[in-house]
Amino acid sequence: MTCPRCSTDGAAVLATSPVPGVWTVHRCGACGFVWRDTEPPAVRDAAHYPARFRVTAQDVAAAVDVPTVPERRT
Repeated sequence: MTCPRCSTDGAAVLATSPVPGVWTVHRCGACGFVWRDTEPPAVRDAAHYPARFRVTAQDVAAAVDVPTVPERRT
């Protein structure tokens, strides 16, 4: 499956619905994008995904790390 955000092939199934055939969640290993097959075409289909939200391999490589969540204060 092709990732709608980075157009990389090889997105994997992350989860499926408890009721078979209702929905499937996919994840791109290249950019980390996650989507359900029940999303509208602008989210799940690379041909309809908004250009302003697309990323390239260079964008992913240059992205800063996400900071860790600090311990909860009591």
